[in-house]
Formats: sequence, C-alpha cells, structure tokens
Amino acid sequence: MVTAMKRIIILSVSAILLTGCADKQQYEAAILEEMNKEADIKDYKIAPEYMAKCVFEKTSEKMPGLVPFDPERLQAFRNYTKMLTLAKSADPKKTLDELRVDFGSPKAFAEAHANYTESLVECYTAVISESEKELKEKADEEKSATAEAKESAEKSSESK
Repeated sequence: MVTAMKRIIILSVSAILLTGCADKQQYEAAILEEMNKEADIKDYKIAPEYMAKCVFEKTSEKMPGLVPFDPERLQAFRNYTKMLTLAKSADPKKTLDELRVDFGSPKAFAEAHANYTESLVECYTAVISESEKELKEKADEEKSATAEAKESAEKSSESK
C-alpha cells in the first residue's frame, strides 16, 4: 500500500516537473525568437541567446509563484509565451481577449507586458554598459601598450 502510494506521488511530481520544464522552455524559446527579430540586437552585436537569458531571468523575478514549478509560475510561463506569440495567432483579437482573462484582468495583463518591456530595457542597459566597459578597458590596454612601446623606443634611441 505504501509503495503504491509512493509510486503515485513520484509519478505525479514527475508529470508536474516535465510539464513545468516544457512551459519554461517554450517561454525561453519565445523570448529567443523575439530577440532574433530585434534590430538593436543586431546593431549592437549582442548575442540573441545572451539577451534572451537575461530577459528570461528578469521577467521571471517578477512573475507570480515562489519557485519555478509553482503552478502559478507555470501558468505565468504559459501566459507570457502566449503574449509573446500574439502576432502569430490566427485571431489576434480573440487571443488578446483571452490573455486579459488568463492574466486575471486587463490590468494584470498590462502589468505583465510592462514587466517584459522593463526587463528588456534593463537587459539592454546592462549588456550595453558591459560592452562599453569592455571597449574602454581594451582602449586603455591599447593606450598603455602604445605608451610602453613609445617609451621603449625612446630608451632604445637614447642608448645609441
């Protein structure tokens, strides 16, 4: 009896985890697809995968649910995926209406959209700041190397 109960629990938990992984992966794939369309990603030479990971992490921070496999979080992944793929919908108006219901209210839907947009902007800011810092460090290194080469050349000409 106890063994059968354990098996049922294990199977139930496994089913939830598999479903949760699929919902999470679909959301990550939807973000990546959006990042591949972004002109700024190409202009700033940002890896779409890197940006997608950042946006996923930022949006997830403000989603309902405490842990990744919380039923509220899983529903949020589904809703956010549906929101990002709205343009592909056969009937976008109907899907938009469904999203308002799925999120619980038009206000909650607007907040989710704002969460995504704010996360995207935060990630752009972070990634661009990172690349600017790297460029500055590289320029400083080149400047130091040039100064050292000049100094070395001066010492060499003085010794002649």
